[in-house]
Amino acid sequence: MRFWLIILVVLLARVVAAQAPDTTRRAAGATVSGVVRDSIAHAPLAGAMVQLVAADSLGRFGRTVVADSLGQFTVVGVPDGRYTLGFFHPMLDSLGVEPPLREVHVDGQRPMRADLATPSPARLRTAICGARSTFDSGAVVLGVVRDARDGTPAAGATVTGEWVELTFGPGGVVRRVPRLVATTKESGWFALCDVPSAGTMALAASRGADSTDLIEVQVPTDGFLRRELYIGAARTVVTGDGAPRGDTLAPPRRRLHLGDGRLSGTVATIEGRPLVDAQVSIADGPQTRADERGEWTLVDAPLGTRMLEVRSLGYYPERRPVHVVAGAAPVRVALSTLKSVLDTVRVTARSNTRDRNAFEGRRRAGVGRFVTPQDIERRGVTFVSDIFRTVSGVRVDVDSSGIEKRILMRGAHGLCAPAIYLDGSHIDGITAGDIDVWVKPKDIAGIEVYPDASAPPQYQVALSGCGSILIWTK
Repeated sequence: MRFWLIILVVLLARVVAAQAPDTTRRAAGATVSGVVRDSIAHAPLAGAMVQLVAADSLGRFGRTVVADSLGQFTVVGVPDGRYTLGFFHPMLDSLGVEPPLREVHVDGQRPMRADLATPSPARLRTAICGARSTFDSGAVVLGVVRDARDGTPAAGATVTGEWVELTFGPGGVVRRVPRLVATTKESGWFALCDVPSAGTMALAASRGADSTDLIEVQVPTDGFLRRELYIGAARTVVTGDGAPRGDTLAPPRRRLHLGDGRLSGTVATIEGRPLVDAQVSIADGPQTRADERGEWTLVDAPLGTRMLEVRSLGYYPERRPVHVVAGAAPVRVALSTLKSVLDTVRVTARSNTRDRNAFEGRRRAGVGRFVTPQDIERRGVTFVSDIFRTVSGVRVDVDSSGIEKRILMRGAHGLCAPAIYLDGSHIDGITAGDIDVWVKPKDIAGIEVYPDASAPPQYQVALSGCGSILIWTK
């Protein structure tokens, strides 16, 4: 009896095993896998929606998978046959191109590798701007303009790009500012062709009363730049009256651009230490200070693509484009110390000796205003910023917080911030307080002050609308 019981248990076990699925058996069909890459950023394209569809019969087989954070995808159980493989991604819309497709042949159950990628910058330039270009570079700047309120494409918006071009000839140096204008399509897409590559250009978008700030972008050496822009409205508020009160310099009249946006983030050193009390602001807009954790929040910010400015005493200021939109990710800024930047400037300054020696030649030419070491000694100043208080057309002021000293110059449209060069290197966003930390009066070999566009062409910033100040050290 015990023998038959054992036989019955074995037979039941075989039946259960036969009915249970075999998890070790591989799915019928081949495996098609690969990586989706962004040829412009030279990085994997995460989140791409990859589709594999039978080319001979759409109803026979079709599968959709999503590429992971490394751009990898895998389609399993693919029967023999001929297939079309492609992908979709929001980037394709901003590039204004159709999804790239490739043909795949599956024969047997052997795994197949089939990588996908966006078109190369060269192919995109040719497709968008044509095979021939006005400039040797043939660079192109393209993207999508969206409404900052809801993210919908902004059709009929005007996109403007400008840059500085210097021509050296027998008659001297000729400075011109080429300008390109494009109008967005229904999808919000735009393209600016024949832009010089490997350079800086200014970019802005507008539609009616909505606009972006004028932002600076770097066109890479491969001659292809993709940039999304968000346009939004701003209300203007005038602060200050510019009238002196006793011995105190009152803030000049300023036109602040405010809105209904909100932006937050953190500011720290490059080592990760929070920068307490760092000043964070939108250019010509609201400003705030970072707390003890380096966290900050800007309220009443104008919606759209804006220029964010971050400053902290003893650190090199940061300027970058940001999108003030609903749900914007926190902005993380890491500032470098003045010492690291100043060391770089000093190394660069050694290659500018000839231009520094040309100080006397430019002074004799009579264009601009000049301050010599003898002038500084006679004035007996303690800080470099005190020198500018005695230069005609230049003003040292404090911002609305009453702390940050700024150097202002009288331009064609009122007071403005001049471009400041230290030993031939342009220092963007530098304040009077920064200069006082960097340089002592006894170390100055000369100062040149040029209103408007009277400075030598190599010492002018594109589209600044203001003058230049050159500081040379011994």
